[in-house]
Amino acid sequence: MNFKKLTDLDLNGRRVLIRVDMNVPVKDGAIGDDTRIRASLPTIEHALAAGAGVILMTHLGRPTEGTVAEEDRLAPVAARLGELLGREVPVIADWRGYAVKPGELVMLENIRTNVGEKKNSDELGQAYAALCDVFVHDAFGTSHRAEASTYAVAKFAPEACAGLLMAAELDALGRALAQPARPLVAIVAGSKVSTKLTILESLADKVDQLIVGGGIANTFLLAEGRQIGKSLAEPDLVEQARSVIAKIRARGGDVPLPADVVVGQKFDAAEPAVVKPLAEVTASDMIFDIGPDSAQALAALVAKAGTIVWNGPVGVFEFDQFGHGTETLARAIAASPAFSIAGGGDTLAAVAKYGITEQVSYISTGGGAFLEFLEGKTLPAVEILGQRA
Repeated sequence: MNFKKLTDLDLNGRRVLIRVDMNVPVKDGAIGDDTRIRASLPTIEHALAAGAGVILMTHLGRPTEGTVAEEDRLAPVAARLGELLGREVPVIADWRGYAVKPGELVMLENIRTNVGEKKNSDELGQAYAALCDVFVHDAFGTSHRAEASTYAVAKFAPEACAGLLMAAELDALGRALAQPARPLVAIVAGSKVSTKLTILESLADKVDQLIVGGGIANTFLLAEGRQIGKSLAEPDLVEQARSVIAKIRARGGDVPLPADVVVGQKFDAAEPAVVKPLAEVTASDMIFDIGPDSAQALAALVAKAGTIVWNGPVGVFEFDQFGHGTETLARAIAASPAFSIAGGGDTLAAVAKYGITEQVSYISTGGGAFLEFLEGKTLPAVEILGQRA
């Protein structure tokens, strides 16, 4: 996709409005994880260093439009950002008509409290646009939603471009899916096929190997006529799973399924883990992970990949005894020379747990946006940047 990048523009003396994603966990005024704030720093620092006056806007939580409760206020976010930048970051509640000066940095109060934000109001978008000479979208995680701060503002701003984080995200996703080095291996795991069926169907046309895990793998095992005991699955989607398998195999690829598994009798942190060949799974067993032989087989596939897209752990990795499959795969991805991209909350938790953050080529900040991109959907906030380019 063609879009303007912040780094291509002359910002000296210009008013720059940046849509950031600083929707961080806040409890009793304390921030639990400042990763998203840190991720926004390069774009903010670039604009300030270029001589711009900078206005930031972000949402926080799920407030009611038209009211600003104390827990909705951005004061803790602005304070943490100020600590990281070594300067004060004022929060502007009465922002309409605000004239930012070169070198100044301010933040609008929680934009989700503005009437018309979620409905992508043109009037609100025009009010945002009036604050700036350049609108910068740097919140990839919000780009699958057409809202006033992601879409309408981009429509009406004098110029609209992608920030450093957004541009890196789109470049990485494009590299992984539009022009991948082959073989392209996708790992898609989760509890339900139904939540990721469209992703699986879309990837079936693109990938060379589709590794499925979790409840999704159990449904695919049913489709292949295997015994899964009491494991989580969706029997009504067996035909769709067969269709995905057939589509990939017709292209010379495959959906490699486990030959051995790790089972328990109940979902519990203290449940003993028992390794079994798949053929020996009993009616009372619940599959919670892939077995060691299967994990090694998948690791060998990953080692030969040119591109790896990872969304979802292949087992109940939160319980260590059922996390060995995910850990083996994670370490194989880390060791692979392939271009790798990981996205989705559980995936990022696994990346952090096994300490492979630095070994994954790109870690996507977007949850829903990442999944919709994998589906091949057009992201509204990206589409409008393309139109404005």
